[in-house]
Amino acid sequence: MKKVLFLGGAPTQIPPIKYALEQGHEVITLDYLPDNPGHKLAHRYYNVSTTDKEAVLKVARDEGIDGIVAYASDPAAPTAAYVAEKMGLPGNPYESVEILARKDLFRDFLAKHGFNVPRSKAFYKEDEAKEWLQEIGVPAFVKPVDSSGSKGVTHLQNAEEFSAAFEHALKFSREKKVVVEEKIVRQGYQVAGDGFVLNGELVFRCWADEHFDKLCNGLVPIGQTFPTSHSDELLKEAHKESQRLLTLLGMKTGALNFDFVFSEDGKFYFLELGPRNGGCLIPEVIRYATGVDLISYTVDAALGLPCTGLTMKPTEGFWSSYMVHAIEDGKFKDLSMSERAKSYIVEQDMQVQPGAKVSVFSGSHDTLGTMILNYPSLDEMLDMVDNMEKDIRVVVE
Repeated sequence: MKKVLFLGGAPTQIPPIKYALEQGHEVITLDYLPDNPGHKLAHRYYNVSTTDKEAVLKVARDEGIDGIVAYASDPAAPTAAYVAEKMGLPGNPYESVEILARKDLFRDFLAKHGFNVPRSKAFYKEDEAKEWLQEIGVPAFVKPVDSSGSKGVTHLQNAEEFSAAFEHALKFSREKKVVVEEKIVRQGYQVAGDGFVLNGELVFRCWADEHFDKLCNGLVPIGQTFPTSHSDELLKEAHKESQRLLTLLGMKTGALNFDFVFSEDGKFYFLELGPRNGGCLIPEVIRYATGVDLISYTVDAALGLPCTGLTMKPTEGFWSSYMVHAIEDGKFKDLSMSERAKSYIVEQDMQVQPGAKVSVFSGSHDTLGTMILNYPSLDEMLDMVDNMEKDIRVVVE
């Protein structure tokens, strides 16, 4: 029996916890939210923040853990790397994970090593940031350097609204530092998806088109569609640049979450490369689409177990995740679904009851339920997810 520490017990983090239990491992969970459902499954739970590196290290040493997992959590990823490095456990260099988890450090690293990168700077003070905005102009993005799930991000269209955007970003930054970045005009969809690195090599990646709801929030993903609609030529460039980055950072083992775009002239730009599994059911959809179970490989790799059989496999069929959400405030009444939507749903998990107060979708915390769908064609999938309000709609009163 191996002993594994999971940083977090939120609903999205339950799959690897369940896998570890099925394998007979001793499971310990840790975060500052004692009501999270993952803790009820664990052998033991500690009420400690996943970002408190020294406190987590103490728990890990006291427990004598064999592995540590920060599943689908940007804030917890550096902590996991720190603990693994201090205890000689499988993991990635703490300094490298910190670079990937901090938007300012990541942009600086990309620029230093000759990657395509938008003009971007980070600031503690609003007046200095405003001068930079005048240089790059609008539209621009204003983001916390260290938040996740698109929290605190503003797509700035009007310079007069900059002060509000800067203050909004500060609220979601632990470092109290804000990135101001030019917008890259992209071709096609933004790309998301997960991958896995073993012995420094990107042995698996499965990429998808990322979708946003134009009716409520153009920044928070409502789902991903697999496979991506981008050409093989562009994807080969993305793979090459991803491997170059992983090599430069000395990344060794574990899951990766991608967000990138191709500009109108075909250049590849990283938005983020998260040193952890993706949210939005990305690993679960990949398991349907390719047969590759990144959830189990994540736990096995953290424990130093062999990840035999993990190789690149193509997507079979047309699959998507979907985050059920409201496009207006109110009380949840019902979920309206078309007959074709019902026929495409493979998995459905609603987390809201009739009469509950719901808010217009502004971040992952506003998700009311999740779905995985299987479609007959790429065109129908893209058309449906881009206009999902016609097929799946939250009814409020």
